[in-house]
Amino acid sequence: MKKPTVIDLFSGCGGLSYGLEQSGFQIIAGIDNWSDALYTFQKNHKDSQILLADLGEISSADICKKLGINPNEIDVIVGGPPCQGFSISGKRNPEDPRNKLYQNFVDIVGYLKPKAFIMENVPNLVSMLDGKIKDTIIEDFEKKGYTVTWKILDASEFGVPQKRRRVIFVGMRNGKQFLFPKGDLNNVVTTKDAISDLPKNSLAEGSPYPSFANSEFQKYMRQKSKGIFNHVITIHTEQTKNIINMVPDGKNYKSLPAHLHSTRKVNIAWTRLNSKKPSYTMDTGHNHIFHYKYNRVPTTRETARIQSFPDSFIFLGGKTSQLKQVGNAVPPLLASEIGKQLLIYL
Repeated sequence: MKKPTVIDLFSGCGGLSYGLEQSGFQIIAGIDNWSDALYTFQKNHKDSQILLADLGEISSADICKKLGINPNEIDVIVGGPPCQGFSISGKRNPEDPRNKLYQNFVDIVGYLKPKAFIMENVPNLVSMLDGKIKDTIIEDFEKKGYTVTWKILDASEFGVPQKRRRVIFVGMRNGKQFLFPKGDLNNVVTTKDAISDLPKNSLAEGSPYPSFANSEFQKYMRQKSKGIFNHVITIHTEQTKNIINMVPDGKNYKSLPAHLHSTRKVNIAWTRLNSKKPSYTMDTGHNHIFHYKYNRVPTTRETARIQSFPDSFIFLGGKTSQLKQVGNAVPPLLASEIGKQLLIYL
């Protein structure tokens, strides 16, 4: 049986499409304007094309030409375009350059006419301007012939060791109304479940695992892996490490002595991961979130585990770039659950 085909717009390193691939889709291409992320995408989506392009500047026809595809050939289009380009009335602001990116996503969907699309964004999008932005997005896709449903999903309810909420829009051309998968509040994976087998210090690329897996999640993350990659620690000053050491597991800067609260060495956002709960949302830098046990920020590999990227998924670029790639991504396990549900409708 032929696998449904996918193009990933604003793909980044490809967390969304990687999860879909794991659930039974064929990823045709990833398109982004950030070369580091695309190189990572290409390394981990070996049968896919990449296209380095600004989606606000390239036409749908040019995308088809460069990728060698025709309208109606692609089954699903996915991505997370910026949606800040709306005016205070909730309508599109033609003067906002960010709006071109969202509009281009809509135009590509309308041009290629996939059977379905998946669009993800920050959860407060649905409440902005009393829901006007959400309504406009739905209206734009309905004009292209899609029945649209949306829901805010928390990744921690789908096996991801992280509290991460995203709004997901799914549109169907066949008139069916997509029913989202249900999360499981009783099956949470903790930060300790996710990263306790990864060592305190840096490892050379491809190093063998120094210990056995301590959880089912870790066993799952190790599948098909040839070793540990992207586990390079950040070197902090002794003063910083001493201050971090005063913050207990799961606590924040408020646990520090009062005289340190105003020092430039302490950020009010300083927080230790809680070993007994899913992680806080990982952003693109997270230099204020510390390991629950070690006196340092998480490595790229630890962050990737928290985002549910398997150890076989290797990130390219410098460490700062890697962390940004991970932080920008959709957790693959969440994407996989959405994909399994979408297969029912195609």
